[in-house]
Amino acid sequence: MRVFTFLLFISLVSISTAQNNYSKEISLISDNDLYTSLYRDGYYTNGFFITYRSVQKTDQDSPKKIYKFEVGHKMFTASKSTLQFASLHDRPFAGYFYGGIGISRFYKKNNMFSTDINFGVIGPNAKGEELQKFMHNIYNYPEPLGWKHQIQNAFALNFTASYLHYFPKMSSNKLDISSYNFLKTGTVFTSISTGIYSRIGVKNLQPFSNSVAFHSNLNKKSTSHKESFIFIKPIIHYTFYDATIEGSFLNNTSPVTFDVMPFHFSMELGYRYYRKRFLYGYTFIYHTKKLQSLRAAKSNSYGSIYVGYYFN
Repeated sequence: MRVFTFLLFISLVSISTAQNNYSKEISLISDNDLYTSLYRDGYYTNGFFITYRSVQKTDQDSPKKIYKFEVGHKMFTASKSTLQFASLHDRPFAGYFYGGIGISRFYKKNNMFSTDINFGVIGPNAKGEELQKFMHNIYNYPEPLGWKHQIQNAFALNFTASYLHYFPKMSSNKLDISSYNFLKTGTVFTSISTGIYSRIGVKNLQPFSNSVAFHSNLNKKSTSHKESFIFIKPIIHYTFYDATIEGSFLNNTSPVTFDVMPFHFSMELGYRYYRKRFLYGYTFIYHTKKLQSLRAAKSNSYGSIYVGYYFN
């Protein structure tokens, strides 16, 4: 009887794994400049995000909808966190903590439209100083000293809209090319961006409506598949406003601020691998100078590690 029960359990697990009809995902993202260099510890120095996604059941004539709930934290410092005097800072210290919701819509022609709204706080209430001191204690790094000059407290509310347009005549089973455009507006970030998103498949590529590229492989019905691809995303940004650099317009008491560099360029190069219930990924992100500081470096980079788990 025990043997029969065990074999039945294995069979059920195998069937559920083979079907891969997972309708929910929870993911963790960790950003850090140490993922690209053991000697770099500045600018956008750390980010951590927990995200839950779920698919809505829709009919064949409606776009596929994926709902998202996210909690995130971002940390920004000068080129060295040990810079004690404000006159030496080449970028403001800033913490940003938020929660948010979003929805992505996937259309039959392989296009996608997403909207997100986030709310939270920037400044000391975001606990960037405490978090960095905790992390430095773990790794026995020098104590960060510049947080006493950080961006001051302000309410954070931001809206993001993005649109992906697929180019079928420029794409194939192993390579696709799309335009990627997005708008940010709110009390923390206001910018417009445009660029290219391209996947190079190790296996045949899945359509955007059923791919881990945009977390759309959540389904109410069976859609067994694996994915393995490299992606490249060059983007040009025009920034109107960045509260982590300029200070918030809701609170003008920040001791160290700079003007933004309106135009800047970014490049993302990454890899995604999905099998059964798990998604793994790594992204290298490079960007040019974002603020008008003579001391600031002309470019910077950081890495992003992604782990996702799928379930029903």
